[in-house]
Amino acid sequence: MRLSRRSRTRLALLAVLAAGFASALWLGLVPQRFSPFAPLNLDEPASWFLDFRLASLNADARHCAAVIASPLIDASPITDQPITKGCGWQNGVRMSAAGGVKLTTDKITCGMAAALSMWLAHEVRPAAAHYLKSDIKSVRHMGVYACRNILGSPSLKSFRSQHATANAIDIESFALADGRTISVLKNWKGSGNEAQFLRAIHERACRYFRVALGPDYNAAHANHFHFDRGAFKRCR
Repeated sequence: MRLSRRSRTRLALLAVLAAGFASALWLGLVPQRFSPFAPLNLDEPASWFLDFRLASLNADARHCAAVIASPLIDASPITDQPITKGCGWQNGVRMSAAGGVKLTTDKITCGMAAALSMWLAHEVRPAAAHYLKSDIKSVRHMGVYACRNILGSPSLKSFRSQHATANAIDIESFALADGRTISVLKNWKGSGNEAQFLRAIHERACRYFRVALGPDYNAAHANHFHFDRGAFKRCR
């Protein structure tokens, strides 16, 4: 059956509208009240449409305040810094704990804070119990917000980093409850329990972050995991 010109036009329009709505969901431009997906619950492990549900926190301050509640996360909203020349932040929080472990940052986007909390609670702490027979006490990072371009990639060095909008974090090490420290730089290589732990949590980070880079990506990431929730997807 051949469609009429009017029917083809309508179908094309519907396809454009659907693509536009999907893009808006991906970029976090759709407030939760208009989203087709259930509100995010940090207590739930990774579930269907998690990425879209995390993205809904990007610009919806009211939804963010409802989601980032104790006891799984300790965070509070901060004043927006209008983005100028690619630097600033929107719907950010100040955080002192995520996923039940100490992780302090003075500014980070709500979506990143929620993703970190879920990753730590549902992936990192169980993996630490399995591989290391201990719990995570705290996480040490190398920075969140920095008004700068992308480092370590010549082809991308002219573009702003997700750090420039407080939408990224570089994680260096994990302090365990038994006193040990697991370092990305020192413990990534090899086949021991420490290396298996780091590789497992890096792989599982791809469920929560759109970009998850580690030592196997390039030399610039030899000593940390880079996680962000920008517009593009890459896990390596």
